[in-house]
Amino acid sequence: MGDIVIRFVVGGVFVSAFALIGSVLKPKSFAGLFGAAPSVALASLALTISKDGNAYAAAEARSMIAGAAALLVYCALVIVLLKRTRCHTLAATLFAVVVWFGVAFAIWGALLK
Repeated sequence: MGDIVIRFVVGGVFVSAFALIGSVLKPKSFAGLFGAAPSVALASLALTISKDGNAYAAAEARSMIAGAAALLVYCALVIVLLKRTRCHTLAATLFAVVVWFGVAFAIWGALLK
């Protein structure tokens, strides 16, 4: 139970801090971007360091980087499929999800394992 409370507090602090940073920047659409992934990733890493140590947290951080790189490929692919080929939205996103997982696991297998 104590671990859940700590996760809640740490996660809330990071989300609030990044939302504050996002609200200061222009355009305001950055607020959602800064309030989501970076804050959750940092909160998770802080808790991982405190519970499992630096080495495990470093492996988790490298995995997050691989996932972010794969997400970049996913986003670019969806844009290309939707804008250039006029592919149906569901088909484009489903195909891109498969590519996302493939890229993430390829990066993880080649560089992080």
